[in-house]
Amino acid sequence: MPRKKPFSNKQKKKQLQVKRERKRGDTGSGPSSRNASVERGERQSDTSDSETTDIIRRINQQPFSKDGRHDPNRFRLHFEKESKEEVEKRKKMAREKILQPVSDKEHEVDISDIYPTEKGLGFPRRPSWNYEMSREQLLRKEEKSYREYLDDLHSRNPPGSLSHFEHNLETWRQLWRVLEMSDVILLIVDIRHPVLQFPPSLYHYITGDLQKQVVLVLNKADLCPPPLVIAWKHYLASQFPHLLTVCFTSHPGQPYSTVLQKKRMRRKAGWSQAGGPIDILKACQEITAGRVDLTSWEQKIQRDAVAERPDEDRPDEGVDSVLVEHQSDAAMEMSNPSQELYKDGVLTLGCIGFPNVGKSSVINSLVGRKVVSVSRTPGHTKYFQTYYLTPTVKLCDCPGLVFPSRVNKQLQILAGIYPVSQLQEPYSSVGYLCERTPFLSVLKLKHPSLEENQPQQGQEGSEELSWTAWDVCEAWAERRGYKTAKAARNDVYRAANSLLRLAIDGRLCLCLRPPGYSCLKGHWENHPDIPEIMALQGRTEDDGAGDRDEDEDGESSTEPEEERDRDGFGRPKRRDEMSSGLTVNMYNVLRENECE
Repeated sequence: MPRKKPFSNKQKKKQLQVKRERKRGDTGSGPSSRNASVERGERQSDTSDSETTDIIRRINQQPFSKDGRHDPNRFRLHFEKESKEEVEKRKKMAREKILQPVSDKEHEVDISDIYPTEKGLGFPRRPSWNYEMSREQLLRKEEKSYREYLDDLHSRNPPGSLSHFEHNLETWRQLWRVLEMSDVILLIVDIRHPVLQFPPSLYHYITGDLQKQVVLVLNKADLCPPPLVIAWKHYLASQFPHLLTVCFTSHPGQPYSTVLQKKRMRRKAGWSQAGGPIDILKACQEITAGRVDLTSWEQKIQRDAVAERPDEDRPDEGVDSVLVEHQSDAAMEMSNPSQELYKDGVLTLGCIGFPNVGKSSVINSLVGRKVVSVSRTPGHTKYFQTYYLTPTVKLCDCPGLVFPSRVNKQLQILAGIYPVSQLQEPYSSVGYLCERTPFLSVLKLKHPSLEENQPQQGQEGSEELSWTAWDVCEAWAERRGYKTAKAARNDVYRAANSLLRLAIDGRLCLCLRPPGYSCLKGHWENHPDIPEIMALQGRTEDDGAGDRDEDEDGESSTEPEEERDRDGFGRPKRRDEMSSGLTVNMYNVLRENECE
């Protein structure tokens, strides 16, 4: 009988790995599956911080703590899984579809198109309960009610028609607790696309069922031209007459000076110089009507306005301490909605909203210093905490929640609702962005075909050629020096993620417009409230007027570390070289004329 050949070391390692995967019950998401991909631009991004089941994809996995008492993944984002056929279809379209600029009407979005009333696009409600029920009985009833909600939602909407939305019941429970604890709700939205993040069902539930008031905070107001900010305020007031609306920005007077700048230029005065806290105070004074003493809050805003903090990362000395309460599960699960508003003379403000709308930044600005970590990753805030702003005012920070809607998924990604790092196919979103922004003049791209045929020809020839989303990603990868590790080809996947992050951060700005904006553009540009909005933004009439010529090689040294070139193009610049960076007039990016 012939003897069997002994296994080689490579075969032994492979068998051992297969046994481990079978034991773990996870085949295809381990490190070996990622290393086996031949090209980064062709693979799907099922990275190590994602977990996929047959229907639901769980993302943003966090490592467990050493003590093991708390589960950091309890409030992970749970989104519906897309089929492989759908992903491949969009990838093929990104290679073939020629990008065409859309009309101004395409930029206008009506809230009824995003949340049509006949589609049942509500949100799960907490079922009724009583103190005779045990904790386990309550949890089972909530789970049953949530399954019924999902069944009804999918029965009214055919597959593929709904956007990404939260499937994690634990996160919805956090929303229930915050709504129950709060006296006034601060619903925070991004001014660039407010109708995407303002579910009418939530507003009607708060004002109708809970009998509480909502203050809509239009955050990141410095990223929009003043006429558009005013147009959105009037549109939302016409749709919801009793809604109080305020504008807010944590970065007044700090626009992006370059496309590749990592952050808006950090203000030397720290978080206390935000624009809009006084407007939130006035709205709360109007709601409380003297039932809560808000004098201490007003005095705090006045103190913060004159405070000078040269280094915001330096520990604050001589300022009021902030009391932070971590809410335990036991305290929240068996708590009944309080019918008494302003209990013990304290106003409780609940901060809720979609991921990436800037809830944590609003809280830091209201407090006057950093008390909440800020991240552009959706789902960064895992559970809610309460912060005592003054002895009579406290804030509740709720994790970002994605409500079901009929919004285009590509637009949803550009709004920062879905983590870019977890996208299986980012190219269609890049195409959606490029059709709505003058990407060639902003990014200074050179068509990939010119790289091979006419290497000496500049951008002039690129404007005459047809572009696809794939071409844009390949040209951006060539410009930035993004190469795959094995074959040194242009890393289009990394380039696509880079472009999407530029859009989410506001460096390549895409703003939606309310219905009829194009027809009334002249009216909004001459509106009497323009000076007030410009003062809030920290701008003057001369800001943005002087567009400097964009240098092809003059890129900012403050670009994100993950977007630094691998071959040395991302070297830090000296201070005297900063002025030659790639500058962009944000009004031109938006196809808006600057307000005189």
